[in-house]
Amino acid sequence: MYLSCGDALFDLFERHGDTDIASIDLAGRVGGSPLNVALGIARLGHEASFFTKLSSDVFGRRLAGFMDAERIDRSFCIATDRHTTLAIVSLDANGTPLYDFYIDGTADRSIETSELPPSLDKVTGLHVASYATVTEPTASALYDLVRREAGSKFVSYDPNIRLSIEPDVDIWRSKVRDFVPHATLVKASEEDLEMLYPGRSTEEIQADWLDMGAEAVVVTFGGKGARAMTRSGIDAFEDSQRVTVVDTVGAGDTFQAGLIVWLIEHGRLSREGIAGCSEADIHDMLSLAMNAAAITCSRRGADLPRRADLGLAPL
Repeated sequence: MYLSCGDALFDLFERHGDTDIASIDLAGRVGGSPLNVALGIARLGHEASFFTKLSSDVFGRRLAGFMDAERIDRSFCIATDRHTTLAIVSLDANGTPLYDFYIDGTADRSIETSELPPSLDKVTGLHVASYATVTEPTASALYDLVRREAGSKFVSYDPNIRLSIEPDVDIWRSKVRDFVPHATLVKASEEDLEMLYPGRSTEEIQADWLDMGAEAVVVTFGGKGARAMTRSGIDAFEDSQRVTVVDTVGAGDTFQAGLIVWLIEHGRLSREGIAGCSEADIHDMLSLAMNAAAITCSRRGADLPRRADLGLAPL
């Protein structure tokens, strides 16, 4: 079972075409970077679980129902009366999402270290990402969990920078320095790296993160492809598929889920497993992840693919 941790929210999409300035039409959809990763793993046929605090409000009840419907285990979730985080999503002319968050005191940002699950015996891998890794007290709780489990579990990490939630880039840099040494696999977008370390090359940053302790570091370049570097010396670039983009919401999370699923299905979900990958293996992993992300880009919102969408045989 792969356990994803942190952000669980509702994306409320602005619908265009309404000329009445006194009204706004919103369409809601379950979101949150690590929840999307859990969804991607589950839809591709593998056991996925999620750890967060779930609100008793209408959005929290919907989140719980969604996880049940998608067969995402929520036995690690903690019930709370705090409100669910909301993200208002509008799109720019290129279909890139712009976010405004309603986050003060919300459920997924209120996890304390004392509330961490005492045992993860059935868990083989652990994923952390995005604002849950920088907003307190959840950030410290997740860091304590990763540090506790890194010696026995595969850990994946995606900074997934959201300056609209935490505008202080120094805080993001500090948390990256905390999490990367304990991560087996780090994935980041080119945009993330430009915000974190303006003026530095992606290759230099990837090399630094490998030196800090990651076994593999993957950088995505939107429609231009992705590059993976490993501690064993592999440096592989894979072009992306061409697709008609509806929007890119959830694309990075789909890519992350694709990486994890490839590693699971090829028996590579460990430091030793990644170290034993050939360059052809890494290209194959990137290809699966990008094909999955391309399908999500062709749909509205974080509507991640299933095995049949990718032409994968049933498990």
